[in-house]
Amino acid sequence: MASSSRSQFTSRFGFIMAAAGSAVGLGNVWGFPTQAASNGGAVFLIVYLLMVFLLAFPMLVAELTIGRYGQANSIRSFRAAWPKGKVPMMALGIVGMIVASLILSFYGIVAGWLMGSFAESGLTLIGMKQQGLWLTTYSVPRNLVLMIAFMLLTMYVVRNGVAQGIEKWSTRLMPVLFVLFIVLTLYIFTQDGALEGLKMYLVPDFSQLTPGLAVSAMGQAFFSLSLGVCVMTTYGSYLPKNTNIPKTAAQVALIDTGVAFIAGLMILPAMFVAKHNGVEIFSDSGALLNSDTLVFTVLPAMFDSMGMIGAFVGVIFFLLMIIAAMTSSISMLEVPVSCVTEELKLSRTKAVLVIGGIIIAISATIVCNFQLLFGAVIQLTTVYSQPIIALLITLTVGWIWNRHQILAELKQGYPELENSWFWKIWPWYVRIICPILMLMVFFT
Repeated sequence: MASSSRSQFTSRFGFIMAAAGSAVGLGNVWGFPTQAASNGGAVFLIVYLLMVFLLAFPMLVAELTIGRYGQANSIRSFRAAWPKGKVPMMALGIVGMIVASLILSFYGIVAGWLMGSFAESGLTLIGMKQQGLWLTTYSVPRNLVLMIAFMLLTMYVVRNGVAQGIEKWSTRLMPVLFVLFIVLTLYIFTQDGALEGLKMYLVPDFSQLTPGLAVSAMGQAFFSLSLGVCVMTTYGSYLPKNTNIPKTAAQVALIDTGVAFIAGLMILPAMFVAKHNGVEIFSDSGALLNSDTLVFTVLPAMFDSMGMIGAFVGVIFFLLMIIAAMTSSISMLEVPVSCVTEELKLSRTKAVLVIGGIIIAISATIVCNFQLLFGAVIQLTTVYSQPIIALLITLTVGWIWNRHQILAELKQGYPELENSWFWKIWPWYVRIICPILMLMVFFT
């Protein structure tokens, strides 16, 4: 176990904002609406909500509990849960750390594009549209410069530690994110064509329901809640012992799902506003065009069609996207940094420079071999690695970790837990139902 001098979140609000910030990222604002638009709108929303409730929430509790029990980085926390299985538990922590780093390597590229779009919208606003074109025109130098700029920002926050870096910036950025979201969504609702998008998002067509849709919804729930990459294990290790983990996990899951829902309310109507303004969004076969770059093609085209007010809305939208990306990227960088500082006894500053440098090098390799690597890395990490690691963590909590230790750990923040409905259901649910549901989804 780690010593009690280990860094901690200073308030429950700080932890909830940081954990929700990790969960609320491009997965919600870019991934979820794109997935919903590509998979029949309302039907995808229903299956996604079911996946969050039936799978992601019980597993979020499992990851947070392991982290707080271990009071250390993910490698040590897994080892603490099963001291006899030192090698497989170390391997699980190391693989989780590598996957978190790989996700950040492509995330940094996408977030860099957002910074470019934000700066370009700002230049358009002051009448310098031509000067801003380089920032939104695809090129290797532009991708490298913007990715490095975003990664340096992320490294700056993580270098300042848990309370002064992650918690401080999450409690500042998340409330701003919520306000910008609501303002922008209400504005989109006033535009012609928005109602058509709202109908697609909220009125289900069950003929669209397929096994592939269920797999997409599960992957989206894991990616969105940062499950299976040791982020929540690491954040859990910074939780004070008197925190009620099930209640806190429910709040994080609700905030995250709420933001994904609002992002859909904003982006699907925005797509149809763009369509109303002459932007092509669907092919002849009805498939979504540019699904991967929806945020970078359809929405800027919509902003352009609105004149000056569009440039202003664009600035707000891309600022919102950068905040969402930043609160997630700091959590992903914290996973390997916490491992390196504790296992190799490096200072936090050195660890951030070393790990940040390695991730920048991986990102640069992806940028220079974009067609070959970008989609492949996303597929490897979010579609395969995340659910498999999440399944292994669930099996560890359900089958390997001593039930009395789990109960004792959870009771520290929830003394009456033993007599609650949660404790009657959760242990066997994580043991049997979660793995079965995951395997069913995997193999359909």
